[in-house]
Amino acid sequence: MKSMALILVLLTSLFSVSSLWGQDLQSERIRSMSSRKRSIYLESGIFHNGSESLKSEIKSVRHNYSTKLGYERLVFDFETAKVPRIYGYISAGEKKMYIDFFDTKLSSDIGSFGQSQYIKAINFFPINEDSLSVEVLFKDKVTLDIFHLSSPGRFVVDIKE
Repeated sequence: MKSMALILVLLTSLFSVSSLWGQDLQSERIRSMSSRKRSIYLESGIFHNGSESLKSEIKSVRHNYSTKLGYERLVFDFETAKVPRIYGYISAGEKKMYIDFFDTKLSSDIGSFGQSQYIKAINFFPINEDSLSVEVLFKDKVTLDIFHLSSPGRFVVDIKE
C-alpha cells in the first residue's frame, strides 16, 4: 500500500513538473486578421486570416516609412485578388515575426528590399513547392497592426515602436 501511495505521489509530481516546461497556449493572444486597418497594435501573439486554401504567388515585398503617420508599412503583394491562407506568430522577446503562407510560391523576380526604419531582415524559407515560411527580424522591440486587403491581395503590417 505504501509503495502504491509513493508511486501516486511520484506520478503527480512528474506531471506537475512537466507542465512547467510546456507552452501555455492559454496565455497567447490568438487573433483573426481583419480585412481593414484597425490600429490595434500587438507586441506578441498568434494571428491568422481563416481563409480557404487559395493557390497564389508573392510577386513583391515593399515598405514605406511615414514620419507623419509614425509607422512603417510592410506589404506582401500577391498575384491573386485575395490573400492565401496565412498563419503567423509575433515574438516580442525574439524581435521576430514568423509567417506561413499556405499554397504560396515566391516569385523569382523579387527585388532588393532596401533600407528599413524597423526591419533588420526578411528571410524566405520555401518549405515545399507550394508553401512558404517567412521570418521578419526587427531591429528593436516593435508593435504591429496586421491586416489584409483584396483586389489585389495584400498582406499588410504596420510597424511602430
